[in-house]
Amino acid sequence: MNPDWIKKILQDVSSGHLSVEQALGSLRDLPYSDLGFARLDQHRQLRTGLPEVIFGEKKTVEQMSAIIRRMSEQTGLVMASRVDESKGQALLKEFPQGQYHATARIFSVGIHTPEKPGRGKIMVLAAGSSDLPVAEETLVTLRLLGNPVEHAYDVGVAGLHRLLAELPRIREATVLVVIAGMEGALPSVVAGLVGKPIVAVPTSVGYGTSFAGITALLAMLNSCAPGVTVVNIDNGFGAAVAAHLMNL
Repeated sequence: MNPDWIKKILQDVSSGHLSVEQALGSLRDLPYSDLGFARLDQHRQLRTGLPEVIFGEKKTVEQMSAIIRRMSEQTGLVMASRVDESKGQALLKEFPQGQYHATARIFSVGIHTPEKPGRGKIMVLAAGSSDLPVAEETLVTLRLLGNPVEHAYDVGVAGLHRLLAELPRIREATVLVVIAGMEGALPSVVAGLVGKPIVAVPTSVGYGTSFAGITALLAMLNSCAPGVTVVNIDNGFGAAVAAHLMNL
C-alpha cells in the first residue's frame, strides 16, 4: 500500500468517481491483511517508505504465492528473500512477470520507485567469491529499491593490490557495503582508505575457528577504523536497506 495508491482513492472520492463506501472497501486492509497463516503489513510503506519483504526460507510455495498475489494489488515491488532454486522456479510459473535472482536467492515482481532519488551510487565490495550469495543479495536488493549500484568482488586483504586497483571507483560512491568472512578484515581496511559510510557484513565463510561468522562479526564490531556500522552474519538484505536509507 503506497502513498500514490492512497492519493488515488482520495482523489476519486473528492471527484465523485468513488463513493465513501467504496473507498472504505478499498481501505479494508489497513493496517494489515489477514491471510490466516500470515498478517501482511500493508501499512508499512506508508510508515517507512519501503514495502514489507517476504522471508521465504521456511515458507512454502503456496504461502509465498498467496502473499505475493495480495501484495501485488497494492505495491510496486514485491520481494521474497532466501528463496531456493526449486521454490524460485515454482514461483516463476505462478508469476511469469516476476524474476528469480538465483545467486541472491531473491524472487521479485516489479521495482520500488523512491519518492526522491538517492544522493549518489552505492558500491558493494566482497572479499572473496565464496561471499557472493550475500553480496548478490545486497546488490539485487539495492537495485530493486531503486538505487544506482556498482560492485567489486574478490578484493579481499589477502591480495591487497586487488582492492587498491578499485580505489578510484570506491571513492566515487556515496555509501559502501563491505562483505567478508574469514577474519573479517576488509571493512577496517576500506574505512582506513576512504571517508565514506560503511555497512559491514560478516559472512559465515571460513574454517573451524571462524565459528560460522562469529569471528568476522567480532572483528568488525571491534574495528579501530571509525565509520563502520555492522549488521548480522550473512544479512545482505539488512545491509542493503541500511545503505539505501543512508543514501536518501
